[in-house]
Amino acid sequence: MTSIRLVIADDHKLVREGLVALLEREPDICVLAQARDGMELMRHCRELLPDVALVDLCMPGLNGLEAIQHMHKEAWGPRCIALSVQADAPQVRQVLDAGARGYLLKHNSYEELARGVRNVMLGQVFVSGELMGALLQPQAAPSRDSHRLTPRERQMVQLLSEGYSAQEIASQLHLSAKTVATHRENVFAKLQIHGIAELTRFALREGISSLDVHRSRQGAGH
Repeated sequence: MTSIRLVIADDHKLVREGLVALLEREPDICVLAQARDGMELMRHCRELLPDVALVDLCMPGLNGLEAIQHMHKEAWGPRCIALSVQADAPQVRQVLDAGARGYLLKHNSYEELARGVRNVMLGQVFVSGELMGALLQPQAAPSRDSHRLTPRERQMVQLLSEGYSAQEIASQLHLSAKTVATHRENVFAKLQIHGIAELTRFALREGISSLDVHRSRQGAGH
């Protein structure tokens, strides 16, 4: 039996290890590596060439959406299944548009996860059953809170809400400070947001950032 070669990316160690323990029970699934963020995920995938990657969307630094988008363009890119707590149809569409082959919710059953890995390996698109009804509904005009951000704007929201300075963001994303400032202005204008506190609330509500990451980041700087 040929094994499905898998990499798991999630910034929470207990989640990663729990997924590994469950998936390694399957005779046709082999977990090659674990990643804590998008950059580590991409490095593992480039070196190990897995068939499938389970990707948490909300990770510090390079988030899951951005990593999926990057890997989708590469010959070595695996078939990606996004993992999220957000049962939000516009976000699901955005993630699939970025190149993901599947979208599962973190509270889904283990059986659904294993089935999703196998279906995606076969070239199918797999979406959590409870999301199918919402995805089949006509798309409504986006509200302020559900306005579709570009992947770069979404990444900017995450980093700003996690407490990174403009200079740190510029260094991390290899952008000029002027470009970061322009992205920040565009995000604030698009969301009609006027400060970092409000942006952080938006990011937490939309699942773009996590409270734990934000607190640890703030604590490191004060």
